[in-house]
Amino acid sequence: MRLVPVNYAGSVRIRIILTLAMMALAAPASAQKKNKNTTAPATTDPGQDFQAAMHTPDAQAVDEAIGEALGYWQIGDAESLHKYYADDVVLVSGAWEQPIIGWDNFLKVYQAQRAQISGARMDRSNTLIKVNGNTAWATYQFLYAAQSEGKVAQFRGHTTLFLVKQANRWVITLNHSSVVDSSLPEPAGPADPAQPGKH
Repeated sequence: MRLVPVNYAGSVRIRIILTLAMMALAAPASAQKKNKNTTAPATTDPGQDFQAAMHTPDAQAVDEAIGEALGYWQIGDAESLHKYYADDVVLVSGAWEQPIIGWDNFLKVYQAQRAQISGARMDRSNTLIKVNGNTAWATYQFLYAAQSEGKVAQFRGHTTLFLVKQANRWVITLNHSSVVDSSLPEPAGPADPAQPGKH
């Protein structure tokens, strides 16, 4: 896969957007412990049913897999990261480009981008998980910030993952990220507000 930067801002944006397609974040959805002897009341509210389903053992396992995958992504442990991605994974970024198909292609892009970006941080919120047998999907919002070539860029968006349970482990088979808001790269470091008008 080739990236052809049109300009500096575009090249940073494409690299970061591609990176966004390769992760999932660490803050697991909060788990609620329930008494096994207590029967849940019947409900006709689909929202309540969905929230209850978020706290099943499989949904919690999916949530943990997402968090652990991003943890390994952030520290650069590709071998451990591979445990959470299928060999035939498909990754779709928020950029207008072809999907990345297969772990080997993903790994090449991941390693190349990791060499160019530092201080990457992603915060995940509003995670929803739906499990159906040995398949599951998860969707969440993210806030991502990173530095590249002395510039800082920030992105907000949505990620949707499709997972399959293989040998009692949840693995990501599809990762689709969409950027809904971004800031242009800015110089890293604090500005000096005591020097107005100086360039």
